[in-house]
Formats: sequence, structure tokens, C-alpha cells
Amino acid sequence: MRRSGVLMAISSLPSGYSIGNFGMEAYRFVDRLAEGGFGVWQILPLSPIDECHSPYKSTSAYAIDPYYLDLEDLYRRLLISIDELEYSREKDEYLCEYERLGEERWALLKKASARVVDRSEYLSQISSLPKLYEYCRYMSLKELNEGKPWYEWTIGEVDEERTWPYIFVQVTLYNQWLSLKSYANSKGVSIIGDMPIYVSHDSADVWANREYFQLDKRGMPTAVAGVPPDYFCQDGQLWGNPLYDWSKMKKDGYAWWRDRLSHALSLYDGVRIDHFRAFSEYWSVPSSATTAKEGKWRRGPGKSLIDAIADITRGRLVIAEDLGDIDDKVIELLEYSGYPGMRVWQFGFLTKGDSVHRPHNYTENCVAYTGTHDNNTLLGYVWEMDSGMRDNMLSYIGYTDANWDRCYDSIVKILYMSRAETVILPLQDLLGYGADTRLNIPGQAGGNWRYRATKRQIESIDMDKFRTFGKTYNR
Repeated sequence: MRRSGVLMAISSLPSGYSIGNFGMEAYRFVDRLAEGGFGVWQILPLSPIDECHSPYKSTSAYAIDPYYLDLEDLYRRLLISIDELEYSREKDEYLCEYERLGEERWALLKKASARVVDRSEYLSQISSLPKLYEYCRYMSLKELNEGKPWYEWTIGEVDEERTWPYIFVQVTLYNQWLSLKSYANSKGVSIIGDMPIYVSHDSADVWANREYFQLDKRGMPTAVAGVPPDYFCQDGQLWGNPLYDWSKMKKDGYAWWRDRLSHALSLYDGVRIDHFRAFSEYWSVPSSATTAKEGKWRRGPGKSLIDAIADITRGRLVIAEDLGDIDDKVIELLEYSGYPGMRVWQFGFLTKGDSVHRPHNYTENCVAYTGTHDNNTLLGYVWEMDSGMRDNMLSYIGYTDANWDRCYDSIVKILYMSRAETVILPLQDLLGYGADTRLNIPGQAGGNWRYRATKRQIESIDMDKFRTFGKTYNR
């Protein structure tokens, strides 16, 4: 089925409360997607963010970031007061107010948890979600150990009273999210989630499953994840996540991955697996290295993992992020899996030669993007291109207008016309915004993940135009 969609992180939604959440504006955004004929909303990971505000190095592969909880829902349930709700209103609607959230939000959620009279439904639900309960115990132990990473803990036991606020928050988030997803589905909009390939060293996943990771006897990584020098960073990217011990995982049929995928596909209609190429070969960097350039390629699980999860993924959309340093072995594994890969317009014009990212080379079994969350916006990309390469791109789309900064619609039309079964546009490209609204710059530690759209901006999008594109090109 040919369709189109929009890429937008939950954090980038308007809400009134310092960051996007699962509240009313998320439902209104679904309505707008439906008006534009979009059948897909692709989000970024829902997992708790790290100190750089990234959801790709999280404390849990299962938990949801507490900041996404809808405070107005708590108010309607008499768990926070009108004064507490009003105090939580944002000061800046254009950016995520992470500093303020860090200082205030968890304290408010703990107060709300203490006002719950009957805990039985929450406790019953968390018992059916053991990995989520594992995270709640991990976080309460982390709190008891003064916020230190698990490998420095001196206290290893915790009572249920300390764990309760985490249970309350995670169950509430889980239910709010499923309600939003159900509403999206009722409007003909499918939700595609995002699965980071790795988890953080200081995470519930590593703490509870140390045998599955490349750790020494002290629990410290012997090697860490990253990628070699590429388009984004000449030194490569040193992510620092602990690497999987694939041989150990294989022995029990990749149970950890089966659990993780099953959970993800209970939350979403489909999922994008980040950095799919690590299933073929992964970049292993010595834990003592200062840059990713010191790493080497190591063999990944390959077809054995694909076979082990086949019964879980069968009939479900699983997108393989096959970007970066791709070789024949990755291509072969992707073909074996049957998963659609990704094609990104911006990567099609890095050189004047042919590229798989140019639309005439798209196959049906791919998902085409103007750009991803790691790319510049389309307008920013066009503005910052080398003039010779820009001329090459404009020639490719047959654009002859002297005002080349208005070529946006021509690019979108070509993607809509392509053979790609699914076309995804970042929200900033629907708005035609420039580089100042870019969400993330890989390899840059600060200033990322802050972009938010306002209610007025989302309402200003010409959804009739995109609906017409969809009808014209059968999406």
C-alpha cells in the first residue's frame, strides 16, 4: 500500500508544559495528519533521555520518558491541583525547557503518586510488564544510591514504597500512550516507533542482564559502540554504549531481543531498527580509546538473529536503518530479512555520481525521506549546498526558476511519485523551515533535541496541498 507520513518526535509537539506530551495537542496533531492524507506518524524513541537529552542512549529499552506524561490528565483525576498545573506551564513554547523539567517535573509526579488512594490496578498492571517493573526497581535503587551508576552501588535492596512512584508514572504513561495510539489508528494513522540499536551502560537493561554485554568482572565495558568517520563526523562517532556479547545471546535463542521486539510491537504499528548494519558487522572501539577512529569491524549475529525473531516480525512493518558505511554483506542481510531499507533525498546529492538515494533508483520495498532526525531541514540543506552540487540537484528535478530556494514542492513531488511504498517528511519540511529548527547534529554534544513546533505553526500547514499530492500519486 502506497502511503505518506510525517516524522515528528513527541518532544517537539506543543503542549503548554515545557515539552511535547501525550495530551490534547498530540490528538490534534493526529487530526491534522489525517486532514493531510498522511497514513503514518513516525516518532523517535519514547525512552528516557540521557544527560544530552538524547533518547538514543537511554536508561531503559522499555520505559517511557516521564516528561511525556499528560499533566492535565492528572489534574482531571484530582492528583495535582490547579495551582500545581498552572505553575508547570511553560515559559518558552519554541524549545524544550529541559533545565526546568529536570528541577521540577519529577517532584510533581511524586506528589501525584502519593495521592493515589487505590494502588491495586497499577500494581496488577505492572506485574504483567516485568521488564517495566525491572526498570522501576532499577530507578528506585539508583535513587537510594544517590544517583550513582549501578556499578558503583553499595545498596542492593529497596522496598516497594520507594518503587511506587516509578510504577505509578510508568503505568500512567503506558496507558496514556496506548490511548493516543488507539486514537491515531481510528483516524487511519499508523504509528512507527524507533528502536535504538544500543542501550546505555548505566541502564536497567545492562544492570539486569550483564551476561549479554561485553563487560569485565567489575561490570565495565571492554569495548564500546560507535561508527567510523563518515558524512557527519571526520573522527567518527564514539557513542560509548556497551556492546552485545552476541555469542551469549545466541545460546538462548536471542531471548533478550525477542522480548524487546515483542514489547516494541505492542506499543507501535511498526518499528524502525536504528543502525541495522550492526547486525551484519558492528564497529567495536576499545573502551580506552579517545575517538571512534581506533575501532574495528566485528562480525554481528547476521541471519541467525533474523531467523530467531521472524515469528515476531512476520506481518509487521520493520524498517531497517541501512545508512552509513554499507557494504555487500549488509545488503545481503537486508535482502534476507525482507525489511524495507531507508532512502534519504539529502544523501542522493553528496556527489554528482549516481546514488541509491536518488529517486529513480528507489524500489517499492523502501521508505523514502527528505531527511531524518539527524539531517538538516530540507530548506537548510538546499541553502547550505555547494553551488555546483545545488545546480546538479536542480537539474535532476527539472527546476528552472531563478528562485531556487522555492524548489521544495518539486522535491516532495518527486518523492511522492517514486516507487517507494512509504514516503516520510519531517515536520520542519512540511513547514518549509530552515536550519535553525534542526533537531540533532550528530557528534555535537550540546544544543540538540530542543526543537518544538507551536500550535499556530501546525495549524498553518497547507494540508490540502499534501492531500492533493497524495491523491495525485496514489498515496
